[in-house]
Amino acid sequence: MMATKIIPDFSAPVHVDQVGIEEKASRFTKRSIKNESKINGLMLALNMIDLTTLEGKDTQGKVKQLCYKALHLHDTYPGLPTVAAICVYPSMVKTAKIALGDSGVKVASVATAFPSGQSTRDIKLRDTKFAVQNGADEVDMVISRGKFLEGEYNFIFDEIAAIKEACGQARLKVILETGELVTYDKVRKASDIAMYAGADFIKTSTGKISPAATMPVTLVMLEAIRDFYYKTGKKIAMKPAGGISTSKLALHYLVMLNEVLGEDWMNNEWFRFGASSLANDILMQLMKQRTGVYQSANYFSID
Repeated sequence: MMATKIIPDFSAPVHVDQVGIEEKASRFTKRSIKNESKINGLMLALNMIDLTTLEGKDTQGKVKQLCYKALHLHDTYPGLPTVAAICVYPSMVKTAKIALGDSGVKVASVATAFPSGQSTRDIKLRDTKFAVQNGADEVDMVISRGKFLEGEYNFIFDEIAAIKEACGQARLKVILETGELVTYDKVRKASDIAMYAGADFIKTSTGKISPAATMPVTLVMLEAIRDFYYKTGKKIAMKPAGGISTSKLALHYLVMLNEVLGEDWMNNEWFRFGASSLANDILMQLMKQRTGVYQSANYFSID
C-alpha cells in the first residue's frame, strides 16, 4: 500500500558527503563484467537510449531520418532492440509521431523554454500543451535554475506541479541541469523537489552545457529516488543525459543502477540514457563481439 505523501520543508539544509559519493561512484567502475553479461548489458543499454536531435537547424527530413535509425539500428544484426524514444522540439513532434507509427518507440518533446527555462509560466504551459496535443508521449522540462539558486524552492515546486498537470497522460521528465547547480547538496535538494512535485523522471542535464551527466551526480539522484521510494512507495525513473558516449561507461551506469535501485529499475520504463552518440558505439561493440572486427562508428550512421 502506498504511503501518504507528506511534502517536506525544502528550506531545510541538505548535506551530501562529497568524498563518500565520489569514492562510491568510482567503485562501480571497477566491477568486472563477463562477456555474456556484457552483451546483455549492451543490448539493454541500447534499448534505454533516447535518440535526440535538438538543434536550430533541425528539419522534418532530419527527424524522419532519426526515426528510421531508431527502427533500423543495424538490419544485418538480427535480434537488436529498438531504442526507447526519439526526443525532439515541440514543432517536430507530429513528424516523429507519424514516422514511428505503432512501433512502440516513444516520442519525447522538450518544452518549457528549453534549454534555459527563461520564460513565463504561461508560455511554458502552452509549450507543454502544444507538444502533448501533437502526440508527445513524454515531456522533458527544465527547471528555472535562477529561481532555484535564489532559494525560491516553492516556486520550483509549483511550476513543476503545473507542468505535470499540463502533461495529462504524458510522462514528465524534469531536467535539473546539474552542471549549473554546482554542488551535490543542491542536486539532492532539486531532485527531492522535482519528485514531490510530480516528476515521473528526474534527469541530469540538457546536454547543452558542461559538465553534463557524471556518475557521482547520477548516484546522488539515484539515492534520492531510492529514499523517495522508501518514504512514499512511488517509483521515479532516472535519465542521465550528456557525456555518456561509450559502451564501457554505459555499463558502469547500469552496474550502479542495479546496485542502488535493483532489478525493478533495469528497463527503459525506469531508466534512460540521453546519449545519441552512444548508440553507434554500442553497435560497434556488438559487431566486434559477433565478428571479431571493429567497424567505425560512422559505419552505422552519421548523426
